[in-house]
Amino acid sequence: MGFEISKANQLLVQGLNARALRQDLVSGNIANIDTPFYKARDIDFETTLIAKTKEIYGDGSSTNKLEMAQTNGAHLSAHKDIDSSKATIYMRDGHMARNDANTVDLDVETSELSKNSMMFNALTSALQKDGMIFKSVIDSSAKS
Repeated sequence: MGFEISKANQLLVQGLNARALRQDLVSGNIANIDTPFYKARDIDFETTLIAKTKEIYGDGSSTNKLEMAQTNGAHLSAHKDIDSSKATIYMRDGHMARNDANTVDLDVETSELSKNSMMFNALTSALQKDGMIFKSVIDSSAKS
């Protein structure tokens, strides 16, 4: 096992890996724009991010949750049916199928490519800033 800088660093690295995979998937969709019966592929980041966050930070089952106070028996209890670990599920294929059953839409793919590129750059910037914190600590301790 390698050296761990911080839990946030580990999550940022996983995010970069997921963004690189998405880049490959969207590029593959664009490359297959003229392939009959090709279905556009995508990745569900919410599920992946939630799973990695729980793996790195724990599942949240500790007693760190703030319970809602109920000062009167007639008050409604807290709503417990919401599960924040469920991701939004969507389908990109089928809604724009052409005569050859290909579901790749160049406009959608190029906008997804742009969004992915911006997120990749944001994650890279956050990773650099996370590293700068430790560099400044090391630099200041060397001066003492």
